[in-house]
Amino acid sequence: MTAETPVAGPSHGFFAKTGISMARVSAVFALLAVLAYWARPEPLDIWVGLPLVAAGGLLRAWSAGYLLKTRQLAVTGPYAFTRNPLYLGRLLLFTGFAVMATMPSRANLVILAGGLAIFFFYYMPRKERIECERLRQTHGEEYTRYQAAVPALVPRPTPYRGSSDAGSGWQWSRFSRNREYMMLILEAGLVGLFAVRAFGWA
Repeated sequence: MTAETPVAGPSHGFFAKTGISMARVSAVFALLAVLAYWARPEPLDIWVGLPLVAAGGLLRAWSAGYLLKTRQLAVTGPYAFTRNPLYLGRLLLFTGFAVMATMPSRANLVILAGGLAIFFFYYMPRKERIECERLRQTHGEEYTRYQAAVPALVPRPTPYRGSSDAGSGWQWSRFSRNREYMMLILEAGLVGLFAVRAFGWA
């Protein structure tokens, strides 16, 4: 190997993946900032959007307590009904906040439509293609059976019964490790901001 030969290694993929993840998170926070700044909600908007926000936040909190990323296949709790409860929770949160955040000319509905299009036509297909393959390589036949039995997003009516993670319930340590409490704080802050504006408490 000469000095000019590039050294290939896993760090390249790691930094690329980290950069993409940071860009996605930054885009989400930028979108929330736009909604928070321009939103002029009415009371009805709050009452329509709040159940979606509450359901999304609770679903994510429930899911985070079961998730031990990649190292252990989660198939209990919300994962017994849908393979991606965190993504379903995110979808509910985005929809609820977009409904709450009434903007001039109903621009919030345009943002909602664009966000849903990105989610269903880019984000979820890409996630299914890349992450499913990674989990299949890690967990083998166990994940193949789970993938075949549990829908990617829309929950199935009855819980999946698998051998992995048997008897493991919600754990605070996993919830804390996944930092979902930070999302709950952010969600509560946005709901409070929209409610103050809608009901004229300020």
